[in-house]
Amino acid sequence: MNAVTEASTPHRPVLYQETIEYLAPKSSGRYIDCTAGAGGHSSGILEVSSPNGQLLAIDLDPTAVGLTRERLLPYGKRAIVVHDSYLNAARILQQLGWDLVDGILMDLGVSSMQLDQEERGFSFRHEAPLDMRFDPTSGPTAADLVNKLSEKDLADVIWRYGEERFSRRIAQKIVSNRPFQTTSQLADVVRSAVGHSSGRIDPATRTFQAIRIAVNDELKTVEQAIPSLIELLKPGGRFAVISFHSLEDRLIKQAFKRESRDCVCPPEQPICTCGHKASVKILTPRPISPSLEEIEANPRARSAKLRVVEKK
Repeated sequence: MNAVTEASTPHRPVLYQETIEYLAPKSSGRYIDCTAGAGGHSSGILEVSSPNGQLLAIDLDPTAVGLTRERLLPYGKRAIVVHDSYLNAARILQQLGWDLVDGILMDLGVSSMQLDQEERGFSFRHEAPLDMRFDPTSGPTAADLVNKLSEKDLADVIWRYGEERFSRRIAQKIVSNRPFQTTSQLADVVRSAVGHSSGRIDPATRTFQAIRIAVNDELKTVEQAIPSLIELLKPGGRFAVISFHSLEDRLIKQAFKRESRDCVCPPEQPICTCGHKASVKILTPRPISPSLEEIEANPRARSAKLRVVEKK
């Protein structure tokens, strides 16, 4: 496996070294970074796959696309950066004239860059519009969701995506204090619903996570994308996914497990009728977590988990 030193960047990619080592980029290879962010992982893949490796970097966030294009300029035509969803990866490859690829990376959730952009509304630590969209050019905002959902639907979102035990109480408080326009307004009401917390995590954290996931339809998008992305891999090609909370990791684990099995019929069914064939083998029976050194240098990395499969 290749060892690489990461070029200096204001936003350090999580599990950088481990991801590059598992993807093992080669000079003749073609790769997809489904969530380019600030281009950190993308530049690493291109560096290791020099002089001829190619990479398609995709991101829904126009700011990320701009940063990635700038960062990958030294790689010239070897780097292609597209503002789009990774759900459309097959169509993009077809437009490029690419067939199958040698590696795919997904780095899920909200990035440090997005959290640090106060105007995006991902963080409640600053007064900002309630937006939370990965692509701020389209779709409903967090304010739309918070101000329009019924109390029951809002409670369901907060429970399902935030695993927040006070979801009903929070939803009731939100509905009785609508409308909301800013992150601070919403965070204050959520805190008042939860009450005093002696823990390290702010009482508004789970609710904000839940609303962000709902606004961007994150879990459904990932679940839908995984089988179609696996189809884009060459035999021996690798698919690496970095997740940041239990819901994502559970989804990735289940999806990879399903694609690694020859039969997905219910256990009680005596004869297989599904016709499903294993398309991958799992390279990480247990997810890879950041080292203590990385967590000390970047506390936001503490919940990251890396899972990798290889195409059969």
